[in-house]
Amino acid sequence: MAHLNQRRPQNVNGDFYVDSTCIDCDTCRWMAPEVFYDVDDQSAVYHQPSNDAERLAALEALLACPTSSIGTVEKPKDIKVAQEKFPILVAENVYHCGYHSEKSYGAASYLIQLPEGNILVDSPRFTPPLVKRLEELGPIRYMYLTHKDDVADHEKFAEHFQCDRILHADDITTDTRNVEIQLTGSEAFTLTPDLLIIPVPGHTKGQTALLYKNKFLFTGDHLAWSESLHQLNAFHGVCWYSWPEQTKSMRNLANYSFEWVLPGHGRRFHADKETMRQQMHKCIEWMESLN
Repeated sequence: MAHLNQRRPQNVNGDFYVDSTCIDCDTCRWMAPEVFYDVDDQSAVYHQPSNDAERLAALEALLACPTSSIGTVEKPKDIKVAQEKFPILVAENVYHCGYHSEKSYGAASYLIQLPEGNILVDSPRFTPPLVKRLEELGPIRYMYLTHKDDVADHEKFAEHFQCDRILHADDITTDTRNVEIQLTGSEAFTLTPDLLIIPVPGHTKGQTALLYKNKFLFTGDHLAWSESLHQLNAFHGVCWYSWPEQTKSMRNLANYSFEWVLPGHGRRFHADKETMRQQMHKCIEWMESLN
């Protein structure tokens, strides 16, 4: 939990605050942009919630914060209302799990709700309120892991829900050696008629992306929207494997059709398929300029 004696001086006066343990993961800033902002490489409160919607968003960000760096001066009596909002609907049957984990530097994870069994995309923090809500939404069939950086509490979720984990063999580490389904090769893998796993090496050697219904693309740390560049973007500064390979992977990914980019790190992006196509080519041109 956040500590009032570590409250950052950059916060405005009021109930909500961010303390000095913030790791600058950006979670609160995209979940509640009306309340939180970036200052001196950490988050802070620039505007106290002024209505119910802003307060709920701030409480959701508080719960999602991977380092519990967000606090309130007064104990929030409505915290359960925010807890019950998770997972938060993104669109159709796709949800944002919240409860980000420090083990994955605050990466977002998602849930796809399906009649034949739900799919967790990357790992949130294993915490009782979220586990209870996930149980209410139905059995989990698979836990798909985009890459080795964002596996967090995968073992606890696999044990609790008895789901099969999926990760590319090139990203298997000591922590994930018992993953049930280890993908190999560079060809796309059809998990179900609506779910396609696409290898996109670059950020890591075994990074993959998950395309659902040719509409939702779960990208891990391969692709995200950049607020500063105002375009789709890859993370050049944290490309752990190969920038040329990531550029090549992006060209391959541009051959697919989708309307949503749902990343682990970075901002989401939603547009019609033609706009998305244009954005992908703009991203590739930018990447090629850095090769």
